[in-house]
Amino acid sequence: MSNFVATIIDTSGIQSYIFASNRLRENIGASQLVSEATNVWVKETLDKLSQNLEKAGKSSYLVRTSINNPSAKPCIENPNDNLAAELLYAGGGNAIVLFQCLDYAIQFTQALTLRALKEAPGLTLLVTHQEFSWQDSLFEVLKQLRLKLEQQKHQQISSAPLLGLGVSADCISTRLAAVDTSDHYGVPESYTISREVREKLRAVERANKQLNTQLKLAFSESAKHYEFPKDVDDMGRTSTESSYIAVVHADGNGMGNRFRNYGKDKTNREYIIAMRELSQAINDAGLNALKLVIRKLTNALHNNEVVGHLGQFSLKGNYLPFRPLVYGGDDVTFICDGRLGLELAAEFLHQFEQQKLPDGKPLTAAAGVCIVKTHYPFARAYAMSEALCRQAKRFVREKEKGDFSAIDWHLASSGLIGSITEIRKREYQVNAGSLTLRPVTLSDAKEWRTWNNFSRVVRKFQAEEWRDRKNKVMALREVLRQGSDAVRQFLSAYELPELPEFPNAQKKLSEQGWLDEVCGYFDAIEMMEFYLGLQEQTDEHL
Repeated sequence: MSNFVATIIDTSGIQSYIFASNRLRENIGASQLVSEATNVWVKETLDKLSQNLEKAGKSSYLVRTSINNPSAKPCIENPNDNLAAELLYAGGGNAIVLFQCLDYAIQFTQALTLRALKEAPGLTLLVTHQEFSWQDSLFEVLKQLRLKLEQQKHQQISSAPLLGLGVSADCISTRLAAVDTSDHYGVPESYTISREVREKLRAVERANKQLNTQLKLAFSESAKHYEFPKDVDDMGRTSTESSYIAVVHADGNGMGNRFRNYGKDKTNREYIIAMRELSQAINDAGLNALKLVIRKLTNALHNNEVVGHLGQFSLKGNYLPFRPLVYGGDDVTFICDGRLGLELAAEFLHQFEQQKLPDGKPLTAAAGVCIVKTHYPFARAYAMSEALCRQAKRFVREKEKGDFSAIDWHLASSGLIGSITEIRKREYQVNAGSLTLRPVTLSDAKEWRTWNNFSRVVRKFQAEEWRDRKNKVMALREVLRQGSDAVRQFLSAYELPELPEFPNAQKKLSEQGWLDEVCGYFDAIEMMEFYLGLQEQTDEHL
């Protein structure tokens, strides 16, 4: 007979819930609600379960919600500890709870989902239960439970939200019936909002408080006056130029396998402790990497070391040109000034690699960066950044030694039509081969298609030697489409020097622009005016 119940709480359609709106405040609030629903609310609902048990005369039953100390007691399998429920893990959009019986699991589920309906309308929670005995392997139980959850996601019936009557005003963001206006929630402009958007806007201040608590500690003393922006228009602009933002999505490589391998061949209690240790370490790794990125950015801004662009970089008030949206763990999404997107994404990957996990294996990740005009539909930009991240992951897997970080990006100066594969086939494939060298590795001493080499070539093109030949550089971009022979003739006709060198590449790359049917310079020229570095680069670094 089964003695326990394992319960997984997950979210469905997070991307559409968080990123459907083009208004940053709504994105911020939505992200906060997802975080609360699968973490804070889970813990508070378990505490409520404990109170209900006490009212029912079962005061001897306790609930354990703290997981800060992985090996601390009490334990649910110990009858003397009288645990009604024990939280195994919470965060990153999902949670796992162990219950003493199915009745407690159902009470918990009813209370949690009711709260979600009231306080996070539009957010879909999925809950799956599995009864087991302690003699069963918890590793295998949760493995089967996750498969069951995936089936539940695929079989989920799409909801049809109740629309308003013909006389009802529409919400600008969701097109559902409006119940309020945005100006009641600190938004500078007034527009009609639905219940879903109202709760997102209410969550913004909680999100900012949490963000400042967790990440403002990373600010140097000289940068304490900076604030995280709540609106895209506060990201910073360059006068007389179009304004761009970058949507950056980063995700750890092979995390699912690491969890499986770290939890294998352990007793149930050892497995619980191991999962808590690894989950907490990954959460800390993502946060620490983000803090170090922020510290580098604020130091560079304070010391006027944001360099490399032809225009004048300026901030709006004391707002940072940077805003994390999803963070904590290996899955991170942030937006920033478009010209900082590549640099900050690469810096995050670099800092993430420096973090340590209890399994002792190297930590790597992939990042996708989509650079679009400021008011481009945010959902499309995020979807592209996610697709670019997948491209980078595929690039890692296809390499013989796939144990490194990689980055891929796309600059959309007009719009995004089709998938990234279709776009590259249409816009970057010519008779000579591929105009783009993306994705690139973060670092590889034996490889020429690396982030360090690419950024070095961009800075070379931005330097005085090439900056004074801007028209010729733009003409070179079109000549590159015609292949290596045309490039050689072009350089000779205009008495131009060899192209900037790629370390570890054959000499003919700088002489003819192409190597092994890959163009080394099209991407660099494309990004010349969309790339900012965070520190001064001396000649020896170039």
